[in-house]
Amino acid sequence: MRKYFYTTCVLLVYVSLSLAQTVRLKIIETTDVHGTIFPYDFINNSELNGSLAQVHTYVQKERSNPGQEVIFLDAGDFLQGQPAVYYYNFERIDVPHLYARVMNFMGYDAAAVGNHDIETGHPVYDKFVEELEFPWLAANAIIPTDSTYFPPYTIIEKQGVRIAILGMVTPGIPLWLPEKIWQGMEFEDMILTAKKWLPILREKEQPDLIVGLFHAGVDFTYGGVTAETPRNENAARLVAEQVPGFDIVFVGHDHHGWNITVRNSEGDEVYLLGANSHARDVAVASVVMTYDSLNNLWQKEITGTRVDIRQEMPDKDFLKEFKAEYEEVRAFVDREIGEFSTSISTREAMFGNSAFVDLIHTIQLELTGADVSFAAPLSFNATLDSGRVYVRDMFKLYKFENLLYTMRLTGKEIKDFLEFSFGNWFNQMQNEHDHLLKFVTNKSGNLVKSRHNNSYRLAGIYFNFDVAAGINYTVDVSKPEGGRIFINSMADGSPFSLEREYKVAINSYRGNGGGGHLTTGAGIPKDSLAERILFSTEKDLRYFLMTWIEAQKNVAPQKMDNWHVIPEAWWRKGRARDYELLYGASDQKLLIKN
Repeated sequence: MRKYFYTTCVLLVYVSLSLAQTVRLKIIETTDVHGTIFPYDFINNSELNGSLAQVHTYVQKERSNPGQEVIFLDAGDFLQGQPAVYYYNFERIDVPHLYARVMNFMGYDAAAVGNHDIETGHPVYDKFVEELEFPWLAANAIIPTDSTYFPPYTIIEKQGVRIAILGMVTPGIPLWLPEKIWQGMEFEDMILTAKKWLPILREKEQPDLIVGLFHAGVDFTYGGVTAETPRNENAARLVAEQVPGFDIVFVGHDHHGWNITVRNSEGDEVYLLGANSHARDVAVASVVMTYDSLNNLWQKEITGTRVDIRQEMPDKDFLKEFKAEYEEVRAFVDREIGEFSTSISTREAMFGNSAFVDLIHTIQLELTGADVSFAAPLSFNATLDSGRVYVRDMFKLYKFENLLYTMRLTGKEIKDFLEFSFGNWFNQMQNEHDHLLKFVTNKSGNLVKSRHNNSYRLAGIYFNFDVAAGINYTVDVSKPEGGRIFINSMADGSPFSLEREYKVAINSYRGNGGGGHLTTGAGIPKDSLAERILFSTEKDLRYFLMTWIEAQKNVAPQKMDNWHVIPEAWWRKGRARDYELLYGASDQKLLIKN
């Protein structure tokens, strides 16, 4: 009996110890929130189904579970998008940033820096990082002393489990943003950075779980590059596969949403997880850590999922905490700045000359006095209605915070720029029954549906569909890429010369090589682009669009009709056919009347 009692006690002690050595972690990630704090769309003046107010409800539920420890992360790109962040980036700068206060209130444990966060400029993100109560990470954003501009990693400990979180940002920033915005930093290749920091983490911190928190996507072939391309924009998967040690890699930047596993070079499984965007969902890793006393290590069981946040109710305490800021931002966007005599839509801009893009051209040419202007529709499906125009409408007219450059380009470089743009945009039509637009096709030649909406995927991205003003030209879609553009004259009828230099108005994203129009298209070396810049605005282009409209008060947007697609009959039929494929609608009034 005594022996039985002794054995039972030993078993009970063993079971008790075993239970004590099991730790359950719930790691939750948001990414690419783009300022979606409230369940309200300040741009479209409507309710929004998906917001940080709803994310907070979900996170608080998970924190209330006594059987698990919650770690809350963000993978970057939150300081650009909704007017709420724009207002605290550039207008109300005398107080702590609203988004910093929100993230602190929600109890984030760490975040990664995103490219759109850097896009706000040093005054914004240098102030922002000081206001956060948690580390903002970017191991591959280095300064000349070989230290990092932001912290490279952080260590979080939960019930004896040490979790290392290494943060990185996509290294493509110098391709897209003016140097003064990221001055003092260099952006290293993500694979090389991970190879540098993983041994340091293991030796110095001895973590039990290693988590990557990357503002980078999964598809490393995006943009026509390969796994071998240095400073790959979307290297998250490459890091997971090529740098052993990561247990989980949280991703962002591509707005796709991920929940897959890959094998690293040692054959170990690595989870790749990422939320979609705009706080519509979160990525969640559930981790069970069980201590193996015989081998003195933690055994890990990991499962991943994405949770739809749109079914959650906004947290009442959250809304109460930031009610005053909500009202202040709403008053900002509700300010009337002018009146439009007609409606304009980016739908028209997908197929040809449009009043939407030509309004941007008009303002760019007036602001700079340039000979030629380049611009693209920065939204896939935005409309500005006729009637009163408000501050909120400027976020439809111009989606991103670009500066405005004046650059010098030769006539040949202007032509080659356009050849590149239309080569990525328009299909080479064989007859009137062919597609006008260049779509993504599968191996069978069938069109591929988008993961995000019910339309078909374009081979290029709409914000790279640049057109020109200041010149008269035609685009012959019956010709192959590189031989489609014929520039007839300048807009005033004077001759256009391939040899002459012209002053060109262009946004900073494009002027720094973004999209490849100037580098691959016009053939200008990346390191020579800065020499071509004659002038740059200090404030973003949206600010100047707003002040221009305020000065005009009554604006009559209209097409310049300075470029045309030929053969015209082919263009008209292809346009009508592809409109329905993109927008799933038969309402083509904007197209039919032209």
